[in-house]
Amino acid sequence: MRRTLIALFLFGIAFGYLEASVVVYLRSIYDPIRQRIHPNREPSELFPLITPEQLAAAGPEHTRHLAIEIGREAATLVMLAAFGLVAGRNRNERWAAFAVAFGLWDISFYASLKLMIDWPASLFTWDILFLIPLPWVGPVIAPVLIALALVICGSISLQRGGLPVRPLQWLAMILGGLLVIGSFIWDYRNTTNGGLPNPFNWPLFFAGDAMALIGFAAAARNREFPESQTPLDS
Repeated sequence: MRRTLIALFLFGIAFGYLEASVVVYLRSIYDPIRQRIHPNREPSELFPLITPEQLAAAGPEHTRHLAIEIGREAATLVMLAAFGLVAGRNRNERWAAFAVAFGLWDISFYASLKLMIDWPASLFTWDILFLIPLPWVGPVIAPVLIALALVICGSISLQRGGLPVRPLQWLAMILGGLLVIGSFIWDYRNTTNGGLPNPFNWPLFFAGDAMALIGFAAAARNREFPESQTPLDS
């Protein structure tokens, strides 16, 4: 298990650096377009976003680039899931390994961007996090808090051979995760149409985070797997 954790940490950190380098290249392409559309915008700020109509007007190749970027994001999630699949010995260890890899990737991503281009300016700088299935936006501190929780909880689960999670505990963690996602996408119509982000929905974010952590804490108190699930269940 120590070797597995070391591999997860190395993979997550390296993958975060790789992701950050891609973003640096993308910004070199799209920052001139943003500056032309919004000449008074600070170069380091991502908002207002380029709308789909403005992107299409900049050239048909940019619309194709957007489709490629969405595909790249999907491939990123597949790679993280695939690493979790081979790192765990049972279903719950695989979920835990995925959580650790995802969290480390996200933290390394922002740390690498800070080293490369001195961005974000602070943990409260707004970022566009994902484009699937809708644009996710929020201050950097929000995904970093989730990433830290994933790394800590995933590591605890791995060290215990995969926590024996009951159905209600899974439900709490899944619903909590959906609420957190909701806090990132609730303002998508405004930001997608070129508006500045409205204040972040912290109540929804913390409600989802708390629900997921309560589900995990309950699972951490379980002493054995449900009868239908053995530690080596695949």
